[in-house]
Amino acid sequence: MTTTSWRGVFPAATTQFAEDHSVDLEATTAVVRALVDDGVHGLIAMGTVGENNSLTADEKRAVLAAIVDAVDGRVAVLTGVSELTTALAQTYAIDAARIGADGLMLLPAMVYVPSEAELEAHIRTVAAATSLPVMLYNNPPAYRVSISLDTLERLSDVPTLVAIKESAPDPRRITDIINRCGDRYLVFAGLDDVALEEILLGAVGWVSGLTNAFPAESIALWDAVERGDLETARSIYRWFMPLLHLDAEHDLVQSIKLAEAVMGRGSERVRMPRMVLTGERRAEVIAMVETARDSRPVKLPSVLAH
Repeated sequence: MTTTSWRGVFPAATTQFAEDHSVDLEATTAVVRALVDDGVHGLIAMGTVGENNSLTADEKRAVLAAIVDAVDGRVAVLTGVSELTTALAQTYAIDAARIGADGLMLLPAMVYVPSEAELEAHIRTVAAATSLPVMLYNNPPAYRVSISLDTLERLSDVPTLVAIKESAPDPRRITDIINRCGDRYLVFAGLDDVALEEILLGAVGWVSGLTNAFPAESIALWDAVERGDLETARSIYRWFMPLLHLDAEHDLVQSIKLAEAVMGRGSERVRMPRMVLTGERRAEVIAMVETARDSRPVKLPSVLAH
């Protein structure tokens, strides 16, 4: 099996857009560099939060190349693989390897809802396209298909499938995966507002959305669990929870980018069909972020510079 050192907090980074909604590579790499400087352990480029499906094929390659160059090997860079067909996903995977990505985060093919056999075939085909390690992305609420435990067990003979990002809202799934597959896969928590529960149940990492706005607190939460300081972990988690719930909403991308903007870390611009939040929802999210900003846990280390 391919081995990796993937562990810890991996923010699903945002893709930044200019005023004319063209991709702003300079701003995108600035956001990524800031996250790495803040101590994140890895990055996801162009996942859901990175608006993968709002980018053209050429833009995806350009964004990935810019991020790989900006990170310069300091942490692992995984790229989302989210395409309409298996062939397009294969091609992107091959290009991602050529560009220098450290791994793939593989989604089901978009739009069409596959049978279990079709999903398994898609995963096997894309994984075989390169030697890059692959994190599977299971998110039944968003993509209307679940990687079943039977499928996951059958896929264990694919050596490059090393991890699974679990975004099903039920933390019991972490224990079910480990009971069925043992330590065959690195399990990552993929939904912010059940992250602590899933880490305590055995997840070795956290692919996070709100880390884009509050990286120091996310890392402090992870570090507290690592050293067995559950009192601190619970305290941070309780403070963070109103914002973490945003990751489970349909407008998570707009909310996370707005939070990022309020914290001075990026722009809230999104590409249509998404539109920036307005009205009561916008005011609600801003108020949540400002409340969190003004009540940060007082016992965190000096990483509260932003």
